[in-house]
Amino acid sequence: MLRRFAFCAALLAASFTTAEAQTFKNLTHQPPDGAEVTFQMTDGTVMAQGFNNSDWWKLTPDINGSYVNGTWSRVADLPSGYSPYAQAESVLADGRLLITGGEYNNNEFAFINRGAIYDPLSNTWTDLPPPKGWTNIGDTPATVMPDGKFMLGYKFKTKMALYDPETGQWTAVAHQNKQGWNAEEGWVLLPDGSFLSVDVKAHPGSERYIPKKGKWVSAGSTVVDLRGSQNCCGRCIEYGPKNKCYDPPGETGAAIRLPDGRVFATGSAPDGENHGHTAIWTPPSAGDKTGHWTPGPDFPNGDDAFDTPVSILPSGHVLVEASSGSLYEWDGTSLVRKSFNAAGGGLMPLPTGEVLVGGFGVYQPTGTYDPSWAPSITDCPSSVTRGQSYMVAGTQFNGLNQGAAFGDELETHTNYPLVRITNNATGHVFYARTHDHSSMGVATGATPVTTHFDVPAGMEAGASKLVVVANGIPSVAVNVTVN
Repeated sequence: MLRRFAFCAALLAASFTTAEAQTFKNLTHQPPDGAEVTFQMTDGTVMAQGFNNSDWWKLTPDINGSYVNGTWSRVADLPSGYSPYAQAESVLADGRLLITGGEYNNNEFAFINRGAIYDPLSNTWTDLPPPKGWTNIGDTPATVMPDGKFMLGYKFKTKMALYDPETGQWTAVAHQNKQGWNAEEGWVLLPDGSFLSVDVKAHPGSERYIPKKGKWVSAGSTVVDLRGSQNCCGRCIEYGPKNKCYDPPGETGAAIRLPDGRVFATGSAPDGENHGHTAIWTPPSAGDKTGHWTPGPDFPNGDDAFDTPVSILPSGHVLVEASSGSLYEWDGTSLVRKSFNAAGGGLMPLPTGEVLVGGFGVYQPTGTYDPSWAPSITDCPSSVTRGQSYMVAGTQFNGLNQGAAFGDELETHTNYPLVRITNNATGHVFYARTHDHSSMGVATGATPVTTHFDVPAGMEAGASKLVVVANGIPSVAVNVTVN
């Protein structure tokens, strides 16, 4: 809840930036009710949950594609009585937004088991029932699997369920050998469809879930302890109408896959220490069945990552938000502190290569990407008509990772293709809504991927350039005529 109180402080901190003023800009128009969490929608807009928790807003970039100069408009509120904070969520392959659970509801400790799905075409939310037999969801890990199904973990136990957006049904999945609970853990999707989790209750372990086998396998010790105490462990937090007891196992930071295939994870300060650690996981290889961890740099200045986000940058560096709100850029060797403060806001990659910070400003990094990391278009119509839908095909439409991570809640993954069309004569920028992507994986390599895109009815006609963007990295442009 400190995030909302820190909102004005964040703006003040950003306004005093001097040496690095060129790397951070406040949005010209601030979110009317702040932004608890933001999501990159597939039509190029950004959805933001207001501090009221039930109200939602949409940021539309200006005609030049600038999010800094974009404008906000209100969209539909959540269903009555559902006003969550710290929930599980994701943008689905069909372009809808799914949220479920919440550690709080109506600003009360709740571990609620409600959910809802937003349809941007009709501007409506629809209630989403919980998996069968689940009495609580709360703040819990979740991710969209490569086949587009939404995987959700049960906070207080090891069980898991899959939601199929096509059928609207939940299915229980096998979850053998899980160490500890799902509570306070985050999942990092890997190219083979498995996902990695840094253990909290079973720290300093880590493990990987193998969907085909329905079981967890060890991913080795993180070597340095990434779990920090909640300063309440050993006592009871009561919640719900029956005053159930919850003893939090602690918190970590976030973890994200790097372009080279390793995973960078941030940590909270362990018991008895005054700063957090980081660690780097190398995937399994011949002679190394579990993969292995090596220590990364420690947080300077007595800082740590206590349930805070990270975002990948186009250069492959990682933007890290610390518990103090300070932003650090991990360059592969060191954590380099920046001279401004995010004050608890979320991080989310934008298709411009910038990172949206807390819904109030953008981080504008230096450096560029390796061309081999970019999406590549292999088949695209040379002529399109406004108001019509088309298919584009290519490779690496989902990027090399999930774009951003928070941990057990408030995930802002962006590993899906966006289509951006720029008019040659005016330079004006338009996003064509994408949907029904053939994959929601990461680092799909040479495997063909397709998505559908709807040409905006009101966009400018004429000769244009079309690119596919994933996690802020664009493909080489192809020529297209808009009729």
